[in-house]
Amino acid sequence: MFPQNYDENPFIVIWELTRACELKCLHCRAEAQYRRHPQELTFEEGKKLIDDIYSMNNPMLVFTGGDPLMREDVYDIAKYAINKGVRVSMTPSATPNVTKEAMEKAKEVGLSRWAFSIDGPNGEIHDHFRGTTGSFDLTMNAIRYLHELEMPIQINTVISRYNHDHLDDMAKLVEELDCVLWSVFFLVPTGRGQLEDMISPAEHEKVFQWLYDLSKKVSFDIKTTAAQHYRRVVIQNKMKENRVEKTDAIQYKDALKEGATSKIGGLGRAPKGVNDGNGFVFISHVGDVYPSGLLPIKAGNVKETPLSTIYRESKIFKDLRNPDVYKGKCGVCEYKQVCGGSRSRAYAITGDYLESEPYCVYIPKALRNKRQTM
Repeated sequence: MFPQNYDENPFIVIWELTRACELKCLHCRAEAQYRRHPQELTFEEGKKLIDDIYSMNNPMLVFTGGDPLMREDVYDIAKYAINKGVRVSMTPSATPNVTKEAMEKAKEVGLSRWAFSIDGPNGEIHDHFRGTTGSFDLTMNAIRYLHELEMPIQINTVISRYNHDHLDDMAKLVEELDCVLWSVFFLVPTGRGQLEDMISPAEHEKVFQWLYDLSKKVSFDIKTTAAQHYRRVVIQNKMKENRVEKTDAIQYKDALKEGATSKIGGLGRAPKGVNDGNGFVFISHVGDVYPSGLLPIKAGNVKETPLSTIYRESKIFKDLRNPDVYKGKCGVCEYKQVCGGSRSRAYAITGDYLESEPYCVYIPKALRNKRQTM
């Protein structure tokens, strides 16, 4: 029931259909451009990719960008995948492309969910972060359209120094918008994202505890991205609540034991904790394959090699799926099998994707014991 790894197949695949986008977001991983790239995967290449994805035990597939709606054939691609039985969702940008007609077409082809980004509880904060005046109002209009069409809504929020003081208001807004999932991203300094835009390690820990407390009283699910150490906070809270003491390595299933809710940080969504390259794979607009969009080390290209081969056989993916080769405190941490730290952030800060998560305040038991014996 609880597989030990994702060596053969990922849990989720992200495909960046295009890097074209009309927004200028401060944190943009893709450093999106206004025009499409001439070497984007074609429709035929996309169909071949979808066939390969489906063969890998049919993981979830997310269309992202840039803005997926900047591709005229986005619905043809979606229809092909959905007709094969692939579960597809999409994360378009809130631009004038998001019309009620566009959403009706998405529902018609069978897209399971739409996700929109809201990075502040009001236009002033959100529009500053998105680099475009009026983005907040466009997003609110788009969400109203989705409600009219009775389509599930996911809200994505990037936590940064611009909004972390407004999280209570953000949570209220997500509740008021009747969303099914709040996907909370923690900034990784890559693309346009800057180190100075990040919150501190202590602030990360404070937000994690806040999210855990929030998860017990809201109607929507909460999922975190680039915050693998949130899982450690969840397990610590559950162990404390259930008066459980662990002396050995912590496993993912410890967060799923009887009495644990599945509405916490994605725990319970996957049968095992997902991390960059470990249950997660990203395909760029031109077909390059990465462990995630936030870890820009190319492992191959689907125009030359099947995705399944790259995912299963490339050295970087194999390393990322083996917590025993992690360095520093992540390598000796009792939570390394369930957490492992953000490999993307480790790479962005240290240049080594196997180094310790630099924005985690936790001291592993092995290091605490070592200090006590010195």
